[in-house]
Amino acid sequence: MASLYILIPIAIMLVCVAAVVFIWAVKSDQFEDLERQGSSILFDEEEPEKNTGSQSSQPTAPDASTQDDKR
Repeated sequence: MASLYILIPIAIMLVCVAAVVFIWAVKSDQFEDLERQGSSILFDEEEPEKNTGSQSSQPTAPDASTQDDKR
């Protein structure tokens, strides 16, 4: 019986803390967009970078060594 004097106030405090956290979450718009987080792992947000490295999109002239071999 004596343990109830300790457990009941602890349970009431935990319920109050959970209610405060829930109210904070609702007021800070944590539950506004439930679908975005689930689909965000399926799609890339950034577009892939185009290959602008050392390779050029325009063809280059053949080397002089390959031209000499053909003659």
